[in-house]
Amino acid sequence: MKVTYYLEITSSWCFWAEPMWAELKRRYAGRAEFDWKIAKMLPGDFATSNRQYDWFLLRSSTVMQSPFILNSAYYEYPIPRGYPAASAVAEAARELGAAGDEVRCALSHAAYREGKKIGRMEVAVEIAAKAGGLDAAALRTRAESAEVEARLEASTKEFFAHQLSQRPTFVLEDAIGDKVVFSGLVKIEPLAAAIDAMLADTAAHTAFAAAHGQRPPD
Repeated sequence: MKVTYYLEITSSWCFWAEPMWAELKRRYAGRAEFDWKIAKMLPGDFATSNRQYDWFLLRSSTVMQSPFILNSAYYEYPIPRGYPAASAVAEAARELGAAGDEVRCALSHAAYREGKKIGRMEVAVEIAAKAGGLDAAALRTRAESAEVEARLEASTKEFFAHQLSQRPTFVLEDAIGDKVVFSGLVKIEPLAAAIDAMLADTAAHTAFAAAHGQRPPD
């Protein structure tokens, strides 16, 4: 089966989802395929000031019962076209061989824990190049390319095609055509329960096919 994680790096809820994502990958290694895709936030999705953003971050930190409150210092207003730099750099890093979670998580941590202004291309490139062991000049070239921009637009369009608005979103699909969507959840229990059920159903279908054939008789 496959699990697709739609995210925006400059989303506090995606920051909180990352430990759960890592645990899912560990728990179901070899039994499920995992992938992530950028679903860019629209300019209107962002807070209109640092004071407003601090309220949102206090809320998410409180809901998560975190011992720390996320930092809004990375945030700069007004925002031109959202925060494209971090997303473009993460997508470019994947193209250059850093396809795991390291670059994404480094960018998110730098923003929310260190207050680094990852909306600036030069800052995002520096962080990502170090995290992914990549050449900074090559990374910036790819991040600013039309090809990377097109992929970000395509993955964002794909996200909205699911008629969703919340990030993180997790789309679970198995070999027998079942699909489960979790949008906005960051706790592992419901996702793990769904994956277990889907794997069990797939195994049962496979066993039945082995005993009785792939198709019903004519």
